[in-house]
Amino acid sequence: MFPLRILITEDDHVSALLLKKALEKNNHQIIGISDSGERALEILAENPADIVMMDINLAGELDGIKTTEIINEKYDIPVVYLSASSDAETLTKVVGTNPSAYVIKPFNIRELNMVIELAIFKDRKEKELQKLNNELEEKVRQRTADLHEANKELTRALEKEREIGELKSRIVLNVSHGFKTPLTSILSSAQLLQMYAEKDHPFKIKIAKHAQKIENSVRSLNNLLTSVLFFGKADANKIDYKPKKMFTGAFINEIIDVVKAGSEHDVKINLMMGKIPKTIVSDVELLYQIFENLLSNALKYSKDGQEVDFSIWAEEGHLKAIVKDRGIGIPKSEQDQLYDRFFRAKNVGIIEGSGLGLSIVKKSVDVLQGEISFLSEQGKGTTFTLSIPINN
Repeated sequence: MFPLRILITEDDHVSALLLKKALEKNNHQIIGISDSGERALEILAENPADIVMMDINLAGELDGIKTTEIINEKYDIPVVYLSASSDAETLTKVVGTNPSAYVIKPFNIRELNMVIELAIFKDRKEKELQKLNNELEEKVRQRTADLHEANKELTRALEKEREIGELKSRIVLNVSHGFKTPLTSILSSAQLLQMYAEKDHPFKIKIAKHAQKIENSVRSLNNLLTSVLFFGKADANKIDYKPKKMFTGAFINEIIDVVKAGSEHDVKINLMMGKIPKTIVSDVELLYQIFENLLSNALKYSKDGQEVDFSIWAEEGHLKAIVKDRGIGIPKSEQDQLYDRFFRAKNVGIIEGSGLGLSIVKKSVDVLQGEISFLSEQGKGTTFTLSIPINN
């Protein structure tokens, strides 16, 4: 074993000298012998030690246990108790000072050397462990600080994104509302032109034709702005369920009239109205968005002379509906994108559209806590099935 600097604290002078001689045989250096705790502390203040051999009963006011507590606090070096006492009370006091070892007198030098070696090994491993713990705590502290800073950066980024989102929503809403008024005026003028074209005029046919084009274009642009406004509200979380009483028959007929008026194709709508209450309670605006978009799409992607089936009925507190067309259908590889905003299938060709209609339908159905599904085959048509909770 490598040489150690050892302090002996023993009130029996003969025992202390014998211990000194035994330790020096193993090349250890004895930095001092004290018979009291006070003297032991004085020696340690002037001379560094690797280990202290400590008797429990000492001369002076400090016993071995109290002296060890002070050594633990001030010097953090291992202490090996030497005592003839092994009663429970003494051992309890000793354990409270976290000693490196406890040796009962009388002892043999071989046993003592082994105890000293284990005490030094234990002390060094504890110090290594403490060092590792300190390093780990520092790393945790640094990582925590880094994480806190990252969270602050993320919070700032999210706040900036929220501000940009709000600004975008305000711009969309303001611009869209700004377009509404002139579009209404243009639409009114186109309708007046059509009225004038009904009278005798050399350009009667041309006036009627161009007035119809203006009206269709305005309706198309108005529908686009309505869609943009809808998603402006959706992105700002301002779409709420606002139920009110509505007359079912009038509501359905109004939708069909609007869809027919805006269609450029000669497609027949087959309305099949099953058992349904005269009035229901639901959100009129959201229902309008759902059926107007589904029927408009069905007509838009059908050819002249084809038919669209529109079945609607009430069943177990739900409004049920099926919209079936025989148009271009949706390619199977693209069907999982059907409700994505701005998505348009590759087979739509030159048919105009914004790609917002079905995403509006899905959002409206979700707000109403309903369900929607579809079946489609390219070149053979698409069928949408709806179920929406209602109150009578």
